[in-house]
Amino acid sequence: MLIETFADLICPWCYIGKNRLARALDSRPGLRPDIRWQPFQLNPDMPPGGMARSDYLALKFGGPERARQIHRMVEDTAERDGLPLALDRIRRTPNSFDAHRAIRIAGRQGQSNAMADALFTAYFVQGLDISDHEILAATAAALGLDGAEVKRLLATDAESATVQSADALARQMGLQAVPCYIFNRRYALSGAQEPASFLPLLDLGVDDAEHLSVVGG
Repeated sequence: MLIETFADLICPWCYIGKNRLARALDSRPGLRPDIRWQPFQLNPDMPPGGMARSDYLALKFGGPERARQIHRMVEDTAERDGLPLALDRIRRTPNSFDAHRAIRIAGRQGQSNAMADALFTAYFVQGLDISDHEILAATAAALGLDGAEVKRLLATDAESATVQSADALARQMGLQAVPCYIFNRRYALSGAQEPASFLPLLDLGVDDAEHLSVVGG
């Protein structure tokens, strides 16, 4: 079964949703899915160097109080799921474009999903700036990849076109929010759904089809 994951690395619901999909898959050990990361930038106009977290939250949520309410909701959900989360460590909201490129580069060695997991941890647990090429290279090296080569490639336009085209495709498909999981290019489940919500789609084992039906919201 092909599962395409449209997500952004700075999205806490994507972090939670990826964990919930993994838990759902754990309950179906006989399934051998082909999981493919598909980039989506929530903030495509973010400056390359990102911006101060406080400024970003004020712009996105209209003020610190609303931001605190959203944070509490995310933190409560992560705690219930047993997922580590340290939003207070994040000082800057990065532009995620190069992090998506790093996942594509890691994918050349079959490590795209491992890289996505590692970058979620770097950002949401360690509070690291995942637009920093040094951090991206070190994250790749921790997975056993050639960190120096990853850094060299990030200094070029490697995978830029593929990330841009995948993001554009998502918007052409009508995606405006993530996460969104597409199964065999036929069915989609949107949002950070509970693990049980994935099971009917995992059990279908449907073949590829031309049309897309959207489930959830």
